[in-house]
Amino acid sequence: MKELNLIPKLKDALEDFIQRLKDKYQDALISIILYGSTASGEFTDKHSNINLLVVLNDTSLENLSKVSDLINRKRFERFHPVFFTRDYINTSCDIFPIEFLDMKENYLVLFGNDVLEGLKIDIKNLRFQCEQELKAKLINLRQLYLRLNKDKVALQGLLFKSFTSILHILRNVLRIKGKNPPYLKRDILKELALEFQIDLKVWDKVFAAKNKQIKLNNKDLEDLFINFVKELEKIVDIVDRL
Repeated sequence: MKELNLIPKLKDALEDFIQRLKDKYQDALISIILYGSTASGEFTDKHSNINLLVVLNDTSLENLSKVSDLINRKRFERFHPVFFTRDYINTSCDIFPIEFLDMKENYLVLFGNDVLEGLKIDIKNLRFQCEQELKAKLINLRQLYLRLNKDKVALQGLLFKSFTSILHILRNVLRIKGKNPPYLKRDILKELALEFQIDLKVWDKVFAAKNKQIKLNNKDLEDLFINFVKELEKIVDIVDRL
């Protein structure tokens, strides 16, 4: 296995996980591919998950149930495998361009065939997927704000989680603009500010609070959440007109 930026405990767990998948599925296991921050070398021990694409010749629930005990072990709680067949990958690139573009950008074959090599991803639906997911996020934020605005711990958790997932989508909006998007969150924000005239101070403050560089009191949190939603509304309107 290529040298990965993982602590020994996680590296050992990954090797164990791979071996157990091989033992369970044997010849029915086509490929195991690591993708995302771990493959790019930007894994951070406290915040990153280990994303794995597991390709089988059969992804029926009966077949997947063979590893349900494996998935639920505490030793492997940082691992987030997705199970696909090769046919599913080949027929779904146009429907989920974000996911497959992300996989192809940074990946490492840990076992078996490189099913991503030469994979053609049609990005004609990329704008549609970005718009759809951003609007869904916006609706969700408005609804949950009404439920959680008195619970500051829950509201802060929602803000931080939404920030990460929305930034992931916006990174792909940069692709629509013909950009080769940067990978680091801070660099993505700078590029977005140039392209869409967003208020970088709002996004920077969420980023700093999420990384515990600043502490928010209740009023700061309330104001930041409201301003973050306003910024998202502006970007949704821009994406709608692309």
